[in-house]
Amino acid sequence: MKNFAKMIVAGLLAVMARGVVRRYQPRIMMVTGSVGKTSTKDAVATVLAVQFLVRKSEKSFNSEFGVPFTIFGAKDPSGNFFAWLGVFKKALSLLILPNHYPNMLVLEVGADKPRDIERILRIATPNAVIVTRLPEIPVHVEAYTSPAAVREEEFSPAYALAPGAPLILYADDPYALDASVRSSAHVISYGMANTSTVRISDTGFYEEAGKVLGMQMQVLAGGKEKSISVKGAVGLPQLLPIAAAIATAIAFDISPADAFKALESYEPPPGRCRLLAGIHNSTIVDDSYNSSPAAAEEALATLKVFPHAKRRIAILGDMLELGRYSTMEHERVGALAAGSADVIVAVGVRARAFISVPKNAEILSFDNSAAAAAALPVLIKEGDVVLVKGSQSIRTERIVEALLANPSDVAYLARQGAEWRRRA
Repeated sequence: MKNFAKMIVAGLLAVMARGVVRRYQPRIMMVTGSVGKTSTKDAVATVLAVQFLVRKSEKSFNSEFGVPFTIFGAKDPSGNFFAWLGVFKKALSLLILPNHYPNMLVLEVGADKPRDIERILRIATPNAVIVTRLPEIPVHVEAYTSPAAVREEEFSPAYALAPGAPLILYADDPYALDASVRSSAHVISYGMANTSTVRISDTGFYEEAGKVLGMQMQVLAGGKEKSISVKGAVGLPQLLPIAAAIATAIAFDISPADAFKALESYEPPPGRCRLLAGIHNSTIVDDSYNSSPAAAEEALATLKVFPHAKRRIAILGDMLELGRYSTMEHERVGALAAGSADVIVAVGVRARAFISVPKNAEILSFDNSAAAAAALPVLIKEGDVVLVKGSQSIRTERIVEALLANPSDVAYLARQGAEWRRRA
């Protein structure tokens, strides 16, 4: 009965959202892919705001519920009956009364199971699409027949584009490039490949006075080259959203100068390799929002070369929804962790596979994040660089909270809303 009610509500939201889109006819930029959608969506919306009245998906609202919420400009009502009434009231107001509506929607779209994106495409047809990375073993693969089936669904918004419409791709992703030949869209690429429309190079850590503050790179676009830094987060994935946003500027005839200026205000979202001050003069790399093999691999690569670290500590929670690939991918990531960290901390049942083979690193294991959060603070030393990463339901942000030098920095963590804070 609960699932039936959910289907009814989702269907009603879809009908009303489709009606709003048809009435106001905003241009629609869809951001899809397995890795980096939310960061890319935020950076792209920042650039498009130079030319359009923009509304973007809040947080990671990318489902058959989240997309209508964005179209309505409504907050997530969670389990609050009166908040749900507010959502439908807002939708009806848009359908019945005159409103000053955005002329550009930046919609993050995702798939937990087959046909999720197909249902979203019935609500809104994109005018432009960005496809972020499509890794070999994508997240949510357990719900699909194969990794290729996940990648095909995540790429599917590109097939809905009109001929010649902008399709913005990560140039270093062979899966996206191969799929693009089946689209009649105009491909604009970003990445490190020499063929990229927006080419990035000389990537590395951004430091001031010997302290890591973020990442930096050189960007070549439209014949102009510029040095760009992203403060507050580390890793190559923090630079790619900026490159995608500049590619978007090219697609919409926004000058590189205006795009660079707009991106000065961009800030990476919580829980994506954010830099935070840790106890005992340590440094926390908070990547606690979610985890997948590709994302864990990138985070560990960043930890491996993080400057000025006395010890490198990898706190790794379960990677969920991998199905038959789970053990294999946990063991593979565990081997990468052994080459990147002096201490490996496994959190969760599946995470035990991270430490299932002999390692040179010191090894610790906990059943859950609460146990890890209680035990780890006394083990952290001055100069440690601590990576914290795990799938959403493992709640590794609780470990980050326990390791913060400044308790007020909890405001920078993922899942700090009242609903999440109430959950066990």
